[in-house]
Amino acid sequence: MAITVQERDTSRTSSAGQSASVELRYIVRGTDDDLAARSALESAAPLTYDNLPRQNVRIEPAGPQLWDGEVTYAPAQEESQPPPQQGQSVFAFDTGGGTQHITHSLATVATFAAPLTTAPNFQGAIGVTADNVEGVDIVVPVYQFTETHVFADSAITTGYKITLMTMTGRVNSDSFRGFAAGSVLFLGAAGSKRGDGNWEITFRFAVSLNLSGITVGPMTAISKKGWEYLWVRYEDTEDGAAQSIVKRPVAAYVERVYLELPFSALGI
Repeated sequence: MAITVQERDTSRTSSAGQSASVELRYIVRGTDDDLAARSALESAAPLTYDNLPRQNVRIEPAGPQLWDGEVTYAPAQEESQPPPQQGQSVFAFDTGGGTQHITHSLATVATFAAPLTTAPNFQGAIGVTADNVEGVDIVVPVYQFTETHVFADSAITTGYKITLMTMTGRVNSDSFRGFAAGSVLFLGAAGSKRGDGNWEITFRFAVSLNLSGITVGPMTAISKKGWEYLWVRYEDTEDGAAQSIVKRPVAAYVERVYLELPFSALGI
């Protein structure tokens, strides 16, 4: 008896959208051999349906020489990328920015005073009170990136792990990845040993660009490296127009707060 494959009346269940799929249902007759029944179903069912590739072919016994068949169609699944091998690297970046507390503005756009009074001139100081300059938190450009490298087991010694620890929180003293000295901060590394015996280590960095030509009140041509800290000293000064004592910037300081080291010690 020849094997026959017939589509059921309840066939062609489908869905559209991101999880698009189609299910075709069949009756297979004429054999008790499951492999022969499945082979006949595979030959009868189309390779694609509604532009969707065939994914699964399934049969289930339904009686003597009788089988229920089911064929599903869905978008092809993306093949997972193999993990990086020894000597290979994976790179990623993020420009989400960072937060910085400042006490001085780039420019005072406008001032408003009560009737018959003059607004004091603080020369750009922000949030001035009787005793303090409170400032404000702003978002500043910070470029963060990661590099994942694969190392042989013999390369990841205790000494190298200690090097990674001591390099954390350090700034590049030489050019690194195209960025000038003083602009790249090493945020640390995280590693794990894989089943193939190699180590996979991810290095994290943050970039703050070096700046020049900064103006703070009467002080101009200030320069600072990306991870150096600029702060401003204010003093009480008489504002004759406003007839009041105001705080104004009288000095600016650029401080080195991170140790600078060559990043060649990272071995990447």
